[in-house]
Amino acid sequence: MDKAFIKGLRLIEALAHSEKPRGVTELAAELGLTKSNVHRLLATLVAQGYVHQDPQYSTYALGTKIWELGSHVIRRLDLTKVARPAMERLAALTGETVHLSVLDDMDVVYLDKIESSHHIRAHTHVGQRAPAYTMATGKAMLARMPDAYLERYHNRFQSFTPTTITTMDQLHRAIEEVRATGFAVVPHGEWRAGIAACACAILGPNGDLAGAIGVSGPDTRVKREELDAFSPHLVAAASAISSALGYTAER
Repeated sequence: MDKAFIKGLRLIEALAHSEKPRGVTELAAELGLTKSNVHRLLATLVAQGYVHQDPQYSTYALGTKIWELGSHVIRRLDLTKVARPAMERLAALTGETVHLSVLDDMDVVYLDKIESSHHIRAHTHVGQRAPAYTMATGKAMLARMPDAYLERYHNRFQSFTPTTITTMDQLHRAIEEVRATGFAVVPHGEWRAGIAACACAILGPNGDLAGAIGVSGPDTRVKREELDAFSPHLVAAASAISSALGYTAER
């Protein structure tokens, strides 16, 4: 184990449990470290924005960055819990695999899934990542982001299948289609060949993007007609989850 990293974590925990800002000498005594060691660790944490220093009293306290990171985790846990009933209904209606995803920078991350009842199905796992521009859930979420957000894909496309988007023009056209219909459709796998999918974005209390729910299956069974038939159920599921999170269309 990295001893310096562990010392830094112990220091963060000590500051988190403190009712008031702490000095170097006090922290060193509590943690059994040298003052020079604590000072170096604090300087690193200050530089990275995790700790704030009061220069007048030479004391230190945690900033809000830790809270911001924790709030992301809490939101994801809440989303998983809130979305589960709608996911189960959607899985029962479609008979296909249902995914719950979030957008993490340029990627989609699977938070939860319900497997298809069919023997042949899309194989994915919770925690898996995939380029957002290749996924139905990714496109559904990207459609809710400003156009400027899409520019991060400029010159960073990678072809995974013959149908993968590889240009900004293709991406913009795909996103405009999602914005026009309210849901994303990928009839033939753009990340993994042979997978068809559709997805819809989930919105939070202020209309901000919270995630996406999607349905997927092998394109030998799930044709464009099936995806179109799934879409009303998909939109209803996304709407139910958004409402449960506090979103109202009047906002």
